[in-house]
Amino acid sequence: MQRTLIKQAIIINEGQEFVADVLINGTRIEQIEPHITALKDDNIFNAHGCYLLPGMIDDQVHFREPGLTHKGSIASESRAAVAGGITSYMEMPNVNPATTSIEALEAKFTIAEQASLANYSFYLGATESNLEQIKALDPAKHCGVKVFMGASTGDLLVEHPQALEQIFQHCPTLIVTHCESSPIIDQNLARLKRAKSNITIEDHPLIRDEEACFASSSYAVNLAKKYNTQLHVLHITTAKELSLFSSGPIAGKSITAEACVHHLWFNDKDYSTLGNLIKCNPSIKTEEDQQALLQALQTGQIDIIATDHAPHTLAEKQTDYLQAPAGLPLVESALLTLLDHVKHKRLTMAQLVEKVAHNPATRYKIMERGYIREGYFADLVLIDPQGETLTQHNNSRYLCGWTPFNGHTFSSKVISTWVNGQQVYDGQNIIEQTNAAQRLLFSH
Repeated sequence: MQRTLIKQAIIINEGQEFVADVLINGTRIEQIEPHITALKDDNIFNAHGCYLLPGMIDDQVHFREPGLTHKGSIASESRAAVAGGITSYMEMPNVNPATTSIEALEAKFTIAEQASLANYSFYLGATESNLEQIKALDPAKHCGVKVFMGASTGDLLVEHPQALEQIFQHCPTLIVTHCESSPIIDQNLARLKRAKSNITIEDHPLIRDEEACFASSSYAVNLAKKYNTQLHVLHITTAKELSLFSSGPIAGKSITAEACVHHLWFNDKDYSTLGNLIKCNPSIKTEEDQQALLQALQTGQIDIIATDHAPHTLAEKQTDYLQAPAGLPLVESALLTLLDHVKHKRLTMAQLVEKVAHNPATRYKIMERGYIREGYFADLVLIDPQGETLTQHNNSRYLCGWTPFNGHTFSSKVISTWVNGQQVYDGQNIIEQTNAAQRLLFSH
């Protein structure tokens, strides 16, 4: 395989910023030095003035396959992901049929082996009756179990205390949770319906409020402490929930928290212009909550940033608020939103890399990824900090054909993405590669 030599990049890695050359040989990083002599046949990239980062590892996406492929597929959404600098993802079980058995789980790996352009893993979905399937998971091959401790679809809602206790006691992998209390959500909705005749999108954060989130997330944290469970709480949205999580580095934590890019970017003032396009669960909340999440990234109470990429068609989104599905497409612009936060000094480049690459690799114990290190897989993204990106519905790569950032110009540009040493995006075009992506493996 031809070697790739990236020359004079500004490398952001493990809290350091330095200029160096990076040599890729095959699937891995062979050498990182101030100056590496090129051979005649090397594929050379002049990266002067550009940032070289480890590719983003997105621990929460919905790629809609099988069964919901009119919204997205593993093929379509993984291509949007690499165009956004995401080189690995972990995908959720609420597809059709839901991924609640080892057989269904492995079937998704088979699809990804043929179709995905980014590295992949898939969660098993917990139900109130599939404990034996959960126990059969292989911690070296499977990323974790998703527990919907709140409103969900089909049989993926797990609220019975005995079922939850059994899952938290016996799960051999990391548990990741969606935390919203269905009884509180139902009470809030019923109260609003009594008070007003027309429920609108502006009511969404009142129905799915901080109490619904806190009641469920505190329950999950208490269960994890009781059974010494490895727990990762997804998409925290409220200042109140932050009290549940400790500050500081991720190493050694058994309970961790995540924020998603849309909760860092939008707040409830945006409902008036974007409407159902930013309807998501948990809901986008107040500007005060948004600022608290950004601050928690600084303190380490929030350990990981992900997307919760969840595409729906525009037709589905343009229905009445109560019927419109929750979720929005995010993978192609996620890293760009965070780079804009860096520009506005809400994050540093080192913090960005820590939250999207180092910490996911550490938390999930992903083997030989998430860092720019000699011997590690060459999952890399090259960013031009002076290159702008105009984002529009008609230039998005999502199968659903729209973006919540329509009309926004981001202040940076992804100019190259490599997955396992193969260039899969050149700043303009997806570069199709046979078997570029690999199944993620874990050092448990």
